[in-house]
Amino acid sequence: MLHVKLTRPKREADYRVAEAYKALRTNIQFCGVENKVIMLTSSTPGEGKTSTSFNLAASLAEIGKKVVLIDADMRKSNLVKRYMVEVRVKGLSQFLSGQNSIEEVLYETSIPNLHMIFAGAVPPNPAELLNGAVFEKMVKAMKDAYDYIIIDTPPLGSVTDAAVVSRLCDGVVFVCAAGEVRRKFAQDIVRQVTAAGSKLLGVVLTKAENGGKGYYNKYYGRYYGKYGNE
Repeated sequence: MLHVKLTRPKREADYRVAEAYKALRTNIQFCGVENKVIMLTSSTPGEGKTSTSFNLAASLAEIGKKVVLIDADMRKSNLVKRYMVEVRVKGLSQFLSGQNSIEEVLYETSIPNLHMIFAGAVPPNPAELLNGAVFEKMVKAMKDAYDYIIIDTPPLGSVTDAAVVSRLCDGVVFVCAAGEVRRKFAQDIVRQVTAAGSKLLGVVLTKAENGGKGYYNKYYGRYYGKYGNE
């Protein structure tokens, strides 16, 4: 298996941030062992969906769970840049289009127990690739090999890719940035998730102001969100 080194941005190494992701991890576990394939999406770009996907996957791996993070945002992925992957990687688009085998796009990372499939080159037909039999077969095979499969998808408010992926998932986590998305728009996105027959595990609130007082604000800061069955 190929190997890549990952470097987290300094802000993600902050103690409060790490504790927030541990809280998210715990609540995901309390959702039940049957929820192995978990998709993360948002309303719009820039709400913290990719950071949440990566850090949830890493947090689960850190307690000994075997995890694979799939970057299904083939339109505008920033995982390689964000986590400073210095080697040129092949990814999901190359595998789904038949250019490379799964062994050639599945990477072991510098975080023990965490494997990754990057998005790869931007294809002309992302939704069609995700809706194909190859992707479905891959996800089903990985359910036998991993404890958790975390899938980062494009924002539901922009394209249909996430809706296509959700049919293969056991649950969906919705990432929402405080003060950046109108409540009605966010509610419409949540309704899209449930209308598609997907199970909403919960909502992660990001970019919340850290100006309040008391234990909640002091301990969890701006990255804490609400998790669990909703």
